[in-house]
Amino acid sequence: MSAKPGLWCDSINGNDMLQKKICLLGAFSVGKTSLIRRFVNSMFDARYFTTVGVKVDKKVVTVSSEEVMLLIWDISGEDEFQRMSASYLRGAAGYVVVVDGTRPKSYNTALAVQQRAVNVLGDVPAVTAVNKVDLVDSWVFTREQEDNLKQKGSVLYTSAKTGENVEQLFEVLARAIL
Repeated sequence: MSAKPGLWCDSINGNDMLQKKICLLGAFSVGKTSLIRRFVNSMFDARYFTTVGVKVDKKVVTVSSEEVMLLIWDISGEDEFQRMSASYLRGAAGYVVVVDGTRPKSYNTALAVQQRAVNVLGDVPAVTAVNKVDLVDSWVFTREQEDNLKQKGSVLYTSAKTGENVEQLFEVLARAIL
């Protein structure tokens, strides 16, 4: 095992494969689970699924001709009553902060969650997903908020429903990690 955060080697069919732990963070109901389901299983379900604690999924991706298994931690959403456990973040090589463009409170939660992630993980790669781009006509996301997020790093506009930019979201993070 390496000393680098989120780095493991696993032998699959005799091949050593890097494994990288990544976490999805954000408020309740921003689409974290839906983004993961779209990425891992190419599925979307309009029903709301509450994540309790953490759920882990895996998917092998190819980055610059190297196969990497992403261990994707879907961490329960936050609100004013529920805070993310820092222990879920430990060992992560990177993370995605998800914001719901239709819910202004999710932006403030995203900023708080991102700051806690930085406090626990330090300077690891991160990407912000402004989700529900399929509902852009209902967005309350402002240009100022958008600019603020862009100053903090990569921002992608995603839709778990249509699949727009979902693959790219995980690809951008995997490239930044490697």
